[in-house]
This record gives sequence, C-alpha cells and structure tokens, in this order.
Amino acid sequence: MSEVQEAAAQVPSEQVTSYAYKASLIGSAHRFELTDEGLSWHVAGRSGLWRYGEISAIRLSYRPVSMQQHRFRADLRHADGGRLAILSTTWQTAALMAAQDHGFRDFIVALHARMAKAGSRAKLTAGLGRIAYAAALALLAMLAVAMAGLLIRAVATGEFTGALFIIGFAALFTWQIGGFIRRNQPRSYSFDRLPEALLP
Repeated sequence: MSEVQEAAAQVPSEQVTSYAYKASLIGSAHRFELTDEGLSWHVAGRSGLWRYGEISAIRLSYRPVSMQQHRFRADLRHADGGRLAILSTTWQTAALMAAQDHGFRDFIVALHARMAKAGSRAKLTAGLGRIAYAAALALLAMLAVAMAGLLIRAVATGEFTGALFIIGFAALFTWQIGGFIRRNQPRSYSFDRLPEALLP
C-alpha cells in the first residue's frame, strides 16, 4: 500500500491536518488546514476554502536558496485560476530559515490522500516546467564548454594550480547544481506514487 493510500485510510471524519510557514520576516504566517470540506487557507490577510475537487493542479519542486539548501515547494492551482504556494521552510530570524521537513511532508501526503479520496482529476506534475528545464540544461552546457576551454588552456600553458582550481570548482558546481537538475526533471506522477525526490 502506498503512503497516500495509507494516509487516506487513516483519515477519520472531522480530523483536521494543518501546516503553517512564514514566507518572510514581515507579516503573518501562511496557514493551511485540510478539513472534510476542503483545503482552508489564510495567506496575507486573505482566506478561502478550496474543495478538493476544485484543485486543478499540483506541481512539486525542489527550490534551494542561499539560506536553506534543503527546501521544497508545492504549487497549487484552483479551477478558477487561483494559486497557492506551500514551502517546506519558515523564517525564524533575520539569519535563520528553518526546515519543517516532517510537517511539510505529512501535509502534502495528506493533501494528496484527501484529493484521491474525493475523486480528484487534478494534473500532478513534478520538477520545473519543460521550457525552464531546457533553458537550465542549455545554460549548463554553455558553462561546461567554457570550463573545459579554461581547463585545456590552463594545462596547455602549464598553469597546473589554475587547472586544479578549475577542476575543484567544477566538482563543487556539479555536486550542487546536479542535485537540483536531477530532482527537478519534468515529469508527471499519480496519487499513489508521489515523487520521493521532491519530498523531504
């Protein structure tokens, strides 16, 4: 049995699953609740209720930032065009963005379980959009060519210290950016098989 199916089987009537995060130091937290009626949300002084059958799309992605490398995001779209973003991190102080891995994961799994139970036909996608992903690959290819050219020039002119620096920089860059590219490969998924690489 999948994680979503287990979550759906464990959702009793009237149980409320909640999640909150602060998108910035200024302003109140973004709060979300999964109720029997639907997804209740409170964001920037606005609030609403989206019935599970009215959520038309979910996109899961991996979105690291300088303050928090382990950061995930879920973008929800309503049938009428409304959009909501749910992040796995929250601002605590001016210098600290904290991860909320377990809370985020539990909420996203429970949301999918509720939608599946409601017979949702939402479009479920993972990673970046195809155009953005292709642009990222093209940029990486250009950088790889430039780095290879610099490395060849350094070796040809006997600048072995420079060559070692380029190799080290390329290894670090590949380690950091490679994970982003691998996790965010565009694809579709189903309610019974959520993409593990895009959940903390």
